[in-house]
Amino acid sequence: MSTRDWDAATYDRIANPMTRWGEAVLERLVLTGSERVLDAGCGSGRVTEQLLQRLPAGSVIALDASPGMVEEARRRLAAFGERVQYVVADLARPLPIAPVDAILSTATFHWIADHEALFANLAAVLGPGGQLVAQCGGAGNLASVMAVIDRIDPDRRLWRPWHFATPEDTERRLLAAGFRDVETWLHDEPTTIPGDAVADYLRTIVLGATLDRMPEPDREPFVRAVADALPDGRLDYVRLNIVARRTA
Repeated sequence: MSTRDWDAATYDRIANPMTRWGEAVLERLVLTGSERVLDAGCGSGRVTEQLLQRLPAGSVIALDASPGMVEEARRRLAAFGERVQYVVADLARPLPIAPVDAILSTATFHWIADHEALFANLAAVLGPGGQLVAQCGGAGNLASVMAVIDRIDPDRRLWRPWHFATPEDTERRLLAAGFRDVETWLHDEPTTIPGDAVADYLRTIVLGATLDRMPEPDREPFVRAVADALPDGRLDYVRLNIVARRTA
């Protein structure tokens, strides 16, 4: 997994697309209001906040691999008190939490290379019959950005941390991990970023993990080269949707 410590304050400010998609994914989670739910990749807590509002008698584990993200979520969710447990952990490794009734995840799984391990780790902490509802980047995601990177880096020397899986591979992996009633599908989410914000958005969200592994003098020219190749600020997002239940 890309376990970099994100610039959480900037992410929180510019992550409107992720929040919008997360709201739609949250609607697929069937809740009575008293469940214990894992937000697997809580980020700065914007979607977690909406999840908590649907759990007046329940609780949430806000988990992220980035300590900065977890601290930003802690600030945002302070009013919910002890109904939130904060955990810094890598989803690619066994999770240090007690079993939960459901798992929600948005805009996270594509940062994890080993989806077999990911789904096995989630299954291990999800109670029998529990729901997994998630969305992440899927096959074809940000194809225009990937094409620009290919032109800049034809020898593939730059680190490319993304795993944009197909629905078919994802279904197979979920079934192997112990899930049932699996539904996986792709849909397009073309998103336009205002022109003056494109570089900041790319720097913080899309390219940040790659930049961390580049020499400092090369980082800003790389961001600018990608941004200049997207003059209209249009990002061709493709989302992979997941709905499944843990086998009893």
